[in-house]
Amino acid sequence: MLDVKHIREDFPILRRTVHGKPLVYLDNAATTQKPRQVIEALVGYYSRSNANIHRGIHALAEEATAAYEGARERTARFLHAPSERGIVFTRNATEAINLVAQSWGRANLKPGDEILLTEMEHHANLVPWQMVAKATGAQLAFIGISDDGRLKLEEYEQKLTRKTKLVAFTHMSNVLGTINPVADIAARARRMGALTLVDAAQSAPHLPLDVQALGCDVLVCSAHKMLGPTGVGVLYAKEELLERMDPFLGGGEMISDVWLTHATWNEIPWKFEAGTPNIADVIAFGVALDYLDRIGMPAIRAHERELTAYAMKRLQELKDITLYGPPAGEDRGGAISFNLEGLHPHDVGTALDHEGVAIRAGHHCAKPLMRRLGVAATARASVALYNTTEEIDRLIEAIDAARRFFQRSIKVAA
Repeated sequence: MLDVKHIREDFPILRRTVHGKPLVYLDNAATTQKPRQVIEALVGYYSRSNANIHRGIHALAEEATAAYEGARERTARFLHAPSERGIVFTRNATEAINLVAQSWGRANLKPGDEILLTEMEHHANLVPWQMVAKATGAQLAFIGISDDGRLKLEEYEQKLTRKTKLVAFTHMSNVLGTINPVADIAARARRMGALTLVDAAQSAPHLPLDVQALGCDVLVCSAHKMLGPTGVGVLYAKEELLERMDPFLGGGEMISDVWLTHATWNEIPWKFEAGTPNIADVIAFGVALDYLDRIGMPAIRAHERELTAYAMKRLQELKDITLYGPPAGEDRGGAISFNLEGLHPHDVGTALDHEGVAIRAGHHCAKPLMRRLGVAATARASVALYNTTEEIDRLIEAIDAARRFFQRSIKVAA
């Protein structure tokens, strides 16, 4: 079991108050809080080793380069990638998907080809493929979801054909909490000759990941959801795929040589990292991965499974509540979307904020999924390794307080 009390001591922000009440942070699917080790790594870089990387020959440049490339090697180990050559740093997971869409999609897709997506995708894994389909003449196809928020795998079997060139899907839904069977989906796609891209933005902070065992061709994740800083995304791709792709952006560092009329590209992964990268935040991200690994991803998963089950049990005790997604279990993560009858999610979120409880309310960048669920928006509480059952109890108390407040308001207005 995790020593959550000890872990919480590493997160300065968890000691603050909001509206005069102790903060309960349950918006982890949007971004996680940062441990002091990550914060100190940022300060340490700018205090001791601030320099541009790769081309400098002075001590600071060499220190910065070693730390930056060390974070790349650290990321490869965290994902169990065969080599750091398959790790490209971007600004976020969204940019990583766009890189693949523009560099691979535009060069390889043509009329008659199909891109197979799901109804539960975040806009980041939907809109780039809409743009590429429009540009290339390829068609989009979609795997539906059941009423309990799981992918209809029998429908996947029917829609996966020789026309399918790419299957792009989320590992864990940011709305439903559904954990999709990546290895099975990837194996079926591989038999049809299709590539697979996995959006692991929601799963990477919460589950052990092994890209070789999963069998995917591409996987993306985002540092800020993994206890790391904002402004860093990760693209993992098989080396042979990256070798075949042209760069997404042009400029310094991504070149081998340049003439007035043409240029040749650097080796992977650097040919995809044009210009000065986000050096400090990449280095701090490596420290975040050290932190996660020191605690242990299996232990984090076990803690969050228990917390999710407890949260769903407590939420189900409330009257007039609708929960979305599968029940607590192996195929469910800690993003819990819900609606309270008669209350708009934004009102719920605002009322909870006044109780010191931070959740998310809205369409969660998944408007097609909202339409599938028949709602405009949901409230969403999402857990991380530093959350506790006591904080779940505070969530329930805050929801009760919100409901009483709005009931009084309605009576006064009447």
